[in-house]
Amino acid sequence: MFQSIGIPGLIIILVIILIIFGPKKLPQLGRSIGETLKNFKDSTKDVIDDVTEEETDTKKAKEVK
Repeated sequence: MFQSIGIPGLIIILVIILIIFGPKKLPQLGRSIGETLKNFKDSTKDVIDDVTEEETDTKKAKEVK
């Protein structure tokens, strides 16, 4: 879906965002988006680690039997 946007489309989107939020709110918006993505990435990593740990425990339990 996003492959067809291209550079001109991205520039238009950025200009629209700048007009809507204004130059004063843009850094705050970027910071908020960055923090949200970081939290999402950390949560996803935790879930993956939990699943991997459970799989490892299951394999060890099968080996013991």
